[in-house]
Amino acid sequence: MFTGIVEVMGTVVSVVEEGPAKRLTIREQSLVRSVAIGDSVALNGCCLTVIEKNAENVSFQAGEETLKKTNLARLCTSDQVNLECAVKAGTPLGGHFVQGHVDGVGRILSQEKQEQWETLWIEVPIEISRQMVEKGSITVDGVSLTIVDIGEGAFSVALIPHTLQVTNLGIRSSGQEVNIELDILGKYVRRYLEGLQILP
Repeated sequence: MFTGIVEVMGTVVSVVEEGPAKRLTIREQSLVRSVAIGDSVALNGCCLTVIEKNAENVSFQAGEETLKKTNLARLCTSDQVNLECAVKAGTPLGGHFVQGHVDGVGRILSQEKQEQWETLWIEVPIEISRQMVEKGSITVDGVSLTIVDIGEGAFSVALIPHTLQVTNLGIRSSGQEVNIELDILGKYVRRYLEGLQILP
């Protein structure tokens, strides 16, 4: 379980094909010190398991299904990725409940700068946008954000200067893909209502 509060950004140092999967190696010194083999880490919001580490790097394997459902398949050497270690019991929940189970990939439609702030409009599949609520929580590339507006197949979020500085959303550009995870509480409510045949 995560909270969507990105701890650090890491740099992709290698991407190795392993059949239908990929081995992703990330360089970030504080991450190397804080994780052990077998630990869970959210990489751009996708929960992965540490499979190897050395003095400088941490490695993960992304399976075929993960590569189909996320933007990890498009990672290249030198890309910057958002990293968050799994939350420990008793840790303040600064964001919201995040599983690290990506629901789909969105594409940045536009970036509107307002002094030091920035508003992003992100295109998503319609079935994803229909599960959102205005002022509800959303995870974008592992970052816990609040939805500002919702359209048919798109939504917007406002990025404060701190978010732009400490996450890769500050270096994203229009047309790039981002991982989207819907609010888990909303998912459970929707499934319950579907079971009552209140929703189609």
